[in-house]
Amino acid sequence: MTAGSGFGQTRDMAAKKTPRSKPVTRCFWSGEDPLYIEYHDTEWGVPVHDDQVLFEFILLEGAQAGLSWITILRKREAYRRAFADFDAERVARFTPKKLDALMQNAGIVRNRLKIESAVKNARAFLRVQDEFGSFAKYQWRFVDGVPIQNQIRERGDIQARTAISDALSKDLKKRGFNFVGSTIMYAHMQAVGMVNDHFVDCFRHSALAGKGAKRKR
Repeated sequence: MTAGSGFGQTRDMAAKKTPRSKPVTRCFWSGEDPLYIEYHDTEWGVPVHDDQVLFEFILLEGAQAGLSWITILRKREAYRRAFADFDAERVARFTPKKLDALMQNAGIVRNRLKIESAVKNARAFLRVQDEFGSFAKYQWRFVDGVPIQNQIRERGDIQARTAISDALSKDLKKRGFNFVGSTIMYAHMQAVGMVNDHFVDCFRHSALAGKGAKRKR
């Protein structure tokens, strides 16, 4: 799976235990790292309509390109401090001097193109907000406002991109965004709950299944 996550291209299921030792089944990619498990259990696939959170994921997923998602999760708080608590208005005002300073910040991915992209995307994000009233309204139109409920039972059911992520990616690029390829945007869709891609045997799948009608990709 690709979750903007950078979860790799495949997932399995594994029985793991909660801190209370109650056996549960999770998506395999959650692994053994407590940070990853918490992310899987509390965030991934939960519908997000808060613009600041949506901007956070766009920024982080752009930073993740070519890296593992757990790497970005471990740097998340450093990114929060470096990028003004993911406030798009403030990030859009970052100056070249600020970008130079960010290149010296060991807590984030020090890639000039990705750092510049965060500012460029913040400015594009604000334009979308002005046009649609909120970025959430714009983004959720691509799934008619309803999370897609997939039925993933085995590795072969997993997709890295879909026609919807293709359309979202293409439209974002036209609006001036970058680091928003279709694979990255499908990972974004998974992360912010536009699609429920938890395996059907994962305990989170049923918890999120009521968030929208079952639909095929």
